[in-house]
Amino acid sequence: MTSKVIYEGNLRVVCEHVKSGSQIVTDAPTDNNGKGERFSPTDLVATALASCMITVMGIKANESGIPFSMVSAEIIKVMAAGPRRITEVKILIEVADKWNEKQRELMENTGRSCPVAKSLHSDLIQNISFVYK
Repeated sequence: MTSKVIYEGNLRVVCEHVKSGSQIVTDAPTDNNGKGERFSPTDLVATALASCMITVMGIKANESGIPFSMVSAEIIKVMAAGPRRITEVKILIEVADKWNEKQRELMENTGRSCPVAKSLHSDLIQNISFVYK
């Protein structure tokens, strides 16, 4: 079993990772009858994409001897109605490590092909940008 999910009431849900016991609590967003005091489930989908990208980039960096210590992401989730769904995830990945052009290409391709990116529906726009400082 990967996880357990328990409804606590008031549109709040506790998600527990079985192996570690760590928890994530979600709320419905304010634009959908919730308090918006925690990540919403759709926030987690958008955030999971960025997290997955950075994780697989870190794995590739370790395998390839590429410096990887100053990487972060900013995420914007775009919702639509009828049916309510995520239509676009905008991710800006900022890299302060010094990478040459070949390393940049390798790392960007690695991030864009992460398991979450490949698992999302093809109608969902993944607008990914990289900025090098």
